[in-house]
Amino acid sequence: MTLLSIYLMRTILASTLLVMLVLLSLAGLFEFIGQLDSTQGSYGTPQALLYAMLRLPQLSFEMLPIGALIGALLGLGALANNSELVVMRTAGLSVAKLAGMVGLSGAVLMIVMGLVGEFIGPPLDYFARTMRDEARFDQENRDFGNAAWVKDGPVILHLERINSDFEFGTLYMFRFNEDNTLKSIARAENSGIDDFDNWILESFKETSFNDDSVQVVASSVAVESFDLDADMLGITLVKPVSLSGRGLMSYIAYLKKNDLDSQRYETELWSRVSVTLMPILALAFVFGSLRTAGSGARLMIGVLVGLAYFLASEMLANSGQVFRLNPAIITWFPSLALLGVTGFALTRVR
Repeated sequence: MTLLSIYLMRTILASTLLVMLVLLSLAGLFEFIGQLDSTQGSYGTPQALLYAMLRLPQLSFEMLPIGALIGALLGLGALANNSELVVMRTAGLSVAKLAGMVGLSGAVLMIVMGLVGEFIGPPLDYFARTMRDEARFDQENRDFGNAAWVKDGPVILHLERINSDFEFGTLYMFRFNEDNTLKSIARAENSGIDDFDNWILESFKETSFNDDSVQVVASSVAVESFDLDADMLGITLVKPVSLSGRGLMSYIAYLKKNDLDSQRYETELWSRVSVTLMPILALAFVFGSLRTAGSGARLMIGVLVGLAYFLASEMLANSGQVFRLNPAIITWFPSLALLGVTGFALTRVR
């Protein structure tokens, strides 16, 4: 890595950091204001402020592509205004090599985005949502949670609640034969997962349907073993955008194994690719019509391009789910289109 590469990277990263600070300040403020209408129980203004602050890493993960574009426009624009880019070109630096140097900044931002989205944002976001719900309803005990349906091969389970302690209350279990006919129905007054991922069912009663008879079996405690463990059930509590890459891949594998629809999660997994291209796109704008423009014009262009990219990505992702299109193609298309526009614009630079 040359001194010039380090200089370009430092300029772009510093501008991107400044832009992200502004965006996160606004996003945190709006998040806090939005939570004020939800205050009840023990969830007051201090808790709402804490919730907004805990959400900031996840918000930074979601906004980094747009922040990278605006930051690169401002950083490279400042170099263009000082004629530093012209000097680099005059010294014999080709547009392709300059784009490669700028792309290093995008690679660094992609690594930062991956680390935040994998290890920092999702756990804090999950903790914030759990803290808010528990404070709002004053239910830190075992009664807190949401009902859910889950499938494990030929077994379908209905859980009265899913909470962070993995105590599920009443559980209904439906077993099916290979031809999808009902094999048995069971009910447990209380259920949970122990430290060894065994399902503990209390006051368990199961009714089995045989060819010529019905058999009822009851026990005070029954132990079942399913492929659904505590980690997998925890993933079901989290929205796709708040899941880490590992969580997405794990849940997609579970859904496919049980012949369930995984397209929503596949779309989210494939959509996390655009941040590397943003600084290179900014380079095309700076060499073009924005070479002599002010920072305000560059800021406006960055916002408009970022907004158009976001809207196109969301529209295609939703359309792909409706029309059952390949998630990889749908989510990569905006990035490939962006790459094509960037390459075309750079070939026109003289």
